[in-house]
Amino acid sequence: MTDLLLVPLEDTVVFPGMTVTLAVDVGDEERVLLVPQHENEYASVGTVAEVSEHVRLPRGGRAVSLTGLHRGVIGAAHTDPMGRLRAEVEERPDENPPPVQTRELEREYRAVVEEILELRDADDRIRQFVRAITEAGVLADTAAYAPDITFAQRVELLEKVDVVERLGFAVRVQRERLAELQVRRRIREDVESGAQKQQREWFLRQQMNSIRKELGEDDGSVAEDYRKKIDEAGMPDDVRAQAERELRRLESMGDQSGEASMIRTYLDWLTSVPWSKRSEETLDPKGAREVLDADHAGLEDVKDRIVEYLAVRKLRQDRGIPNDKKSGAILTLIGPPGTGKTSIGESVARALNREFVRMSLGGIRDEAEIRGHRRTYIGALPGRLVRALRDAGTMNPVILLDEVDKLGNDWRGDPSAALLEVLDPAQNHSFRDHYLDVELDLSEVFFIATANVADTIPGPLLDRMEVIRFDGYTVDEKTAIARGYLWPRQRERNGLRDDEVAISDDVIQTVVSEYTREAGVRQLERELGKILRKTATKIASEQVGPPVEVGIDEVRDALGRQKFFQEAAERTAVPGVATGLAVTGTGGDVLFVEATAMDGKGDLVLTGQLGDVMKESARIALSYVRSHSDELGVEPKAFEDRLFHVHVPAGAIPKDGPSAGITMTTALASLLSGRPVKHTVGMTGEVTLQGRVLPIGGLKQKVLAAHAAGLTDVIIPERNRGDLDDVPEDVREAMTFHPVMTIGEVLELALEPKQQPTLHAV
Repeated sequence: MTDLLLVPLEDTVVFPGMTVTLAVDVGDEERVLLVPQHENEYASVGTVAEVSEHVRLPRGGRAVSLTGLHRGVIGAAHTDPMGRLRAEVEERPDENPPPVQTRELEREYRAVVEEILELRDADDRIRQFVRAITEAGVLADTAAYAPDITFAQRVELLEKVDVVERLGFAVRVQRERLAELQVRRRIREDVESGAQKQQREWFLRQQMNSIRKELGEDDGSVAEDYRKKIDEAGMPDDVRAQAERELRRLESMGDQSGEASMIRTYLDWLTSVPWSKRSEETLDPKGAREVLDADHAGLEDVKDRIVEYLAVRKLRQDRGIPNDKKSGAILTLIGPPGTGKTSIGESVARALNREFVRMSLGGIRDEAEIRGHRRTYIGALPGRLVRALRDAGTMNPVILLDEVDKLGNDWRGDPSAALLEVLDPAQNHSFRDHYLDVELDLSEVFFIATANVADTIPGPLLDRMEVIRFDGYTVDEKTAIARGYLWPRQRERNGLRDDEVAISDDVIQTVVSEYTREAGVRQLERELGKILRKTATKIASEQVGPPVEVGIDEVRDALGRQKFFQEAAERTAVPGVATGLAVTGTGGDVLFVEATAMDGKGDLVLTGQLGDVMKESARIALSYVRSHSDELGVEPKAFEDRLFHVHVPAGAIPKDGPSAGITMTTALASLLSGRPVKHTVGMTGEVTLQGRVLPIGGLKQKVLAAHAAGLTDVIIPERNRGDLDDVPEDVREAMTFHPVMTIGEVLELALEPKQQPTLHAV
């Protein structure tokens, strides 16, 4: 072991045989150890170097010239009295192994290096230098001179003390360099070859075009094809000018230019828009009404609006008044699922003799889906409206914007904001798609939007829509729809003929009331399909012979036991339970609000996943009952040290809204007075601290739900009296409505009378 001064080299490796000059002061040392260092970490092997010359630098600095001798393995380190770092070093000069062990590696190393030098067009003197080296260790160290080798690879090469191992490592490193250089050369040759081929093809095409022009046969050129399409498209003047401008660019740059394919794609889209094509509209209000009635039962508001639209257009046309571009029809159908909102679009298109295109907007988050991408982006495309016009093949189709309430938004933009221009009759005659960058006239398009709820539609967008609400069907309407539409459709789908199976209206009503509880008819159609599948199976397996009359027994066999019951009487039999009416995303529903009291501290516990508004309604209800305890005949001590619990069942479903106010008040008043709520009564309304009953929304849906649940009396706010006109006449006749202004009227109508004490004669 030799004690040597340690000289660290930052990101530098010195190998044996190298001569370097370093600006360090080694004192009188004759030999030092040069150790590579990276991020304060030292290599385990260094180079023992001999100090060959001391050099004085300007301004008093000192430097030394060092020559690497051989490797040294670093042992224990320490500092000398001068504070310099020293180390015990095991000097390891190269021990040349027998030629048998290294001959093949030396031959392979030289061959790889010569290929690298040939790829780099290096000076021939470097080849001669490598060939002249006879020692295997020195030959391996020449890998450190390669410009592409990394610092980590140099350190690893230095740490290979064994000559055979070092030579094998050098061969691997040089193979990697050779493979990389070969790939680079192949890529360069491919690029040059492609460029030469492209240039050659361009010259040949130019020559071919010249020959065609001389022969008068240039009609088949790409530019001429596009010019013909532009002439036939019937574009407006400004659009035609844009198309011809892009065509001139295509002609000037040649068909094989990188940008030519983008221009061709743009021209393809521009000429695919049916600028001059329009469906020959059937302006027959009476005939349109017959088509709509044949396709859909009910939906009178929608049918009336379509007939009005046609009547106005017919009058303007008959009297020579040009159509106003700012008076386009944009209907928005809002209602529960299964009420026929989507299918009405096809019927409207058929009634108007127009093309029909459906655009599903549910889940769209990118504004470019509506307006298109700008042409500067790779893979840019027009928006969905341009694609809809192309698919329709006319400029006046019926476009159904389905699920407009389920639009999303994120960092890519807000699609609902892009729809503002589309659905504004005052603006959509000059809609501009980002990709086409020309004005599109959408004023002739008949837009129909659908949504389940209006709450999630942005206010500015809803302001541009003409809203028609679908509030669901009555039992009689569902029966008529099942008889006229659902039953025939399902019978055909299940391979049955009209004379093979029959069902009465009474049985259909049983299916409606006992197996479905929905605003629409989607579940009803599934249940009818299940009955017909069972019937088809029995006929096909020859268990029964046609004709089959479907009765109650067949319904129970196919659908199982009854799923829905008239439970209002059972639930409200005890004090503290009131029947409320609510609106959900699937239509109206009946809620049973339960209240109970127990000994405890606090005032109110609320359960059932209630929202903030319903929680406030519950607190208002308790405050009202406490402040009017005398009127209700409740002792004040009934509130002392009592904890009240209000629960709305179906706790897995979040609930919110103000219309449960009078229901909660009635439930608490019933609990404290001991008077049960009448089982025939349902109620809806918002309540104030002073006991005023305020109006609510969704009255028709709530009344239909109450009717389906078997309720006969409905308490509503006085200011909702006018909304009863929307309720079907058969429902109004079957139910009694009680408009009220105060909670006192509600309690008088809803609670059972006080039981008078019985007098016994003596």
